[in-house]
Amino acid sequence: MIVRRILVAIAMPVWLTLAAHAAQPVFPDKPIRLIIGSAPGSGPDIIARLTADHLYGMWGQRVVVDSRPGVAGILSAENALRSERDGYTWLMLTSQLFIATSVYPDLKFNLDKDFDSVSMIGLVPWVVTVNPGLPAKSTAELIALAKKSPGKLRYGSGGPGSGEHFATVMFTHMAGINMLHVPYKGVAPALIDAIANEIQMQFAVYPAALPHVTSGRLRAIAVSTAKRAPGLPDVPTIADTLPGFVNFGWYSIVAPKGIPPAILNKASAEIVKAARAPAFGEKLKVLGIEIIGGGRKELDDFRRAERKRLTELVKATGISITK
Repeated sequence: MIVRRILVAIAMPVWLTLAAHAAQPVFPDKPIRLIIGSAPGSGPDIIARLTADHLYGMWGQRVVVDSRPGVAGILSAENALRSERDGYTWLMLTSQLFIATSVYPDLKFNLDKDFDSVSMIGLVPWVVTVNPGLPAKSTAELIALAKKSPGKLRYGSGGPGSGEHFATVMFTHMAGINMLHVPYKGVAPALIDAIANEIQMQFAVYPAALPHVTSGRLRAIAVSTAKRAPGLPDVPTIADTLPGFVNFGWYSIVAPKGIPPAILNKASAEIVKAARAPAFGEKLKVLGIEIIGGGRKELDDFRRAERKRLTELVKATGISITK
């Protein structure tokens, strides 16, 4: 009897620990909603769906991509902040939303304080695309054409304050030219109008631009990064003509503040693992993504550095938005 009591006393902590672990739900045990602030067919939509498919293969749980375009991604952030703090709602934080929160006044949230970092996915170049009928086959020729007819060339964007808008404003500022801004509800319809020659020029992230460039419906004349894009080796950089011009898009995942750190840490580890998986990595590389695959701390550091960089660029270009 005494021996039995001793054995029970020794085993009890183990049983309690196992019971406690068994009582904790396994994350994820239901579908996750990944909100994006861009329209279907955009770069964020393409990357989000690839990420969702890969995570489903790892977890056996769906990641549902929820497109909430509008006001350069601001509506998507507001929507995410209305969710339960249970770890099952994520937001794809991109350069577009980051820029928008640098230029739009009177926001209902603070992007830097209201969202916790989950994982950094990667960087992507902007591709300067033009209608094939435009008599400009290089950045220098585009600038010369714009100077010859100030305000006559039209360019599109995914809306005021979007990444495409900001990149083009930076471009026109450094080139000393004036072009007419035509805002759209997303980059995909802007590209369609560039093909139809309703607009003549469009900055577009690599994944959205590539199908139209390879088909010949649009001409790529430059990329925005410091080096040429591996998938477009014959396309020069803007910096070859405008020294110092460097801009890029990027993709990351954040979550509304208030979610238990253990859930965020697990989600982060799984997304980093996915981004670094060879099969998934090859899919991203084909889309021109420079894979970062950083965890929560890496994304925190990147967000701080990017906020400083963009604040300086906003000040330099003088871009502002009035709602």
